[in-house]
Amino acid sequence: MKDRKRLTPEESRLAALEAARALLIETGPQSVTLKAVASRIGRTHANLLHHFGSASGLQKALAEHLARTVSETIIEAVHASRAGLGSPREVVDLAFDAFDREGAGALTSWMLLTGNEDALDPIIATIHELVDKIAPEEADHCAEDMRVHRDTLNLVLMALGDALIGAALANSLGLPRDAARARAEQMLEASLAEYQQR
Repeated sequence: MKDRKRLTPEESRLAALEAARALLIETGPQSVTLKAVASRIGRTHANLLHHFGSASGLQKALAEHLARTVSETIIEAVHASRAGLGSPREVVDLAFDAFDREGAGALTSWMLLTGNEDALDPIIATIHELVDKIAPEEADHCAEDMRVHRDTLNLVLMALGDALIGAALANSLGLPRDAARARAEQMLEASLAEYQQR
C-alpha cells in the first residue's frame, strides 16, 4: 500500500480548498461535499470534518478562499491600471471571470438557496477590504465622493447577474454575449473620466 504524503494542517486545508474549487468549476456547487473533496485529495471524511466542521463550513471556507484569491488579482490589476499599465476592461474581466469561470456566482446562488447566507460573509468582507485598499480615503465612509464604493457595487452586481443569467438574457435580447462586460467597462471608464476632470 502506497503511503500518502504527510501534509501540514495548512497544506491539507489548502489542498481541500483547491479540490473544492475544481469541483465547483467542473460540476457545480452541489458537488462540493466533504465526501467528494476527501475522495479527490485522498483524505478521509473525518479529516475534512476536522478542518471545516461541516459541509457548510467547507462552503464558507471556499467562499473566503475564492474571494481572497480574486481580490488579490483585482488589486494588482487596479494598481496596474492606475500606473497606466492596464485598462478598466481588465478589471471588469477579472471581476466577471471570478463570478463566472471561477464559480463564485454559482457558489453564491447555491449558498442562498440552501439557506447558508452567512457563508457569503467572507465574500462581502473581502470585497469591502478590497475597496478600502483601493480607496483608503473612502474607508471611513464619510468621504464626500464614494465613487469607488459605487463602482464596486455596480461591478459586483453586474458580474454576479451575468454569471447567473447573462448568456440566456443576452441571447434572448439579441445582444452579444459580452454585452454586460462592455457596459460595465463603459460605466467604469465614465466614472474614471469624471474623477480625473475634478
